[in-house]
Amino acid sequence: MIIHVVQPSETINSISDYYKIPVDRLILENGITNPDNLAIGQTIVIVQPETLYTVQAGDTLESIAAQHGVTPMEILRNNPYLSDREILYVGESIVISYQTNKTRTIATSGYIFPYIDKSVLIKTLPFLSYLTIFNYRATKEGEIVSSADDTELIQLAKTYGTAPMMFVSTMTGEGIISREVSFEILNNTSVQDRLIDKSLQILKTKGFYGINIYTESINYDNLNIFAEFLKRASAIFHSEGFRVLITITPATNINTPNISFEKIDYSKLSEFVDGILFSSYDWARSYSYPNAIFPVNVLREMLDYMVSIIPPEKIFLGVTALGYDWTLPYVPGATEATVISYNNAVQIAADNGIPIQFNEAAQSPYFYYMDIDGILHVVWTKDARSFDARAKLVEEYNLQGLSFWTVMKFDAQMWFVINNQYYIQKI
Repeated sequence: MIIHVVQPSETINSISDYYKIPVDRLILENGITNPDNLAIGQTIVIVQPETLYTVQAGDTLESIAAQHGVTPMEILRNNPYLSDREILYVGESIVISYQTNKTRTIATSGYIFPYIDKSVLIKTLPFLSYLTIFNYRATKEGEIVSSADDTELIQLAKTYGTAPMMFVSTMTGEGIISREVSFEILNNTSVQDRLIDKSLQILKTKGFYGINIYTESINYDNLNIFAEFLKRASAIFHSEGFRVLITITPATNINTPNISFEKIDYSKLSEFVDGILFSSYDWARSYSYPNAIFPVNVLREMLDYMVSIIPPEKIFLGVTALGYDWTLPYVPGATEATVISYNNAVQIAADNGIPIQFNEAAQSPYFYYMDIDGILHVVWTKDARSFDARAKLVEEYNLQGLSFWTVMKFDAQMWFVINNQYYIQKI
């Protein structure tokens, strides 16, 4: 795999000619939306196909997979655009395999809200081991409130060999946490019993594979209390055959240029669960200091600590594909960033003729630009180099896998990078 960084005067055609890969395939594989006006510093992932197949009359995804000794999921991962339609066109060329050096299988987990575009979900599911559905909110009485009917999503996940996970938290769809509810649950065993019982009913009725539990701001004061709750809850869920994951947002200081995190003894939680997803959600708040989101140098510091206290095979590394656009000067608590995709960021850079720069320590691209009103902006986002660096940490630290917040939009380049590094576990 080669990550090509666009240089001055290069075009999609010149890059295609140099690597001898058709333009349309470069565009499809990388999800390029600005092929006629590339931005300097934009990344394009180059992977040579190992086996190509030309579709014949009567072919189906299943028959082609069987003919080549692969699974239909592998073909969909190598050709995600096929998920957008129900038929194969005679004469079209599809990739059976790429020239890669995959050495291991990892688990992947993605968070979604019930209102996800079904076409996006269908395109994403071949890449996921677990699908965490953000749909269940606990109340201070131990009841559970759902925001939408997720029956179709659960069945769709199973169709693609992806394990649907019930996500329980005190968080609303807007990301607002009720600390009062969290306190009541953690300090009242009768409320806990009701919450566990209600969760178990939903797990069985809906056909979930397991549960993903989240509590905001685990700290030195509530760690032992949460551990006791988790011990009781996990014993019950495991006895009923359900898998138990927890999502943890490391307590961090994100309002200064130098992000830091608290070294809490999460080992007290790891023995009761099948996996811990260290989420980057809190590090991507729109009111945070303008900086790389989840910078690799901080990730390494965090992982060095985490693997010293937790079996690495239980750890999922959190990744966010989001980018942020801040106006300057930054005013703490007042300046709100706009969430943007990588393609949106690239388009801004291309339209303004601004080269995209790259922070090596953070492994994140960034640039400054002036809007039509003369206001200065700074954009921090992620590109193929960013995803490559973060994905490599899974191998380096021998982690269970990667967790993505969120997969509400399909990031072709991100999945292209990951698909060419790892096999994806299917449950």
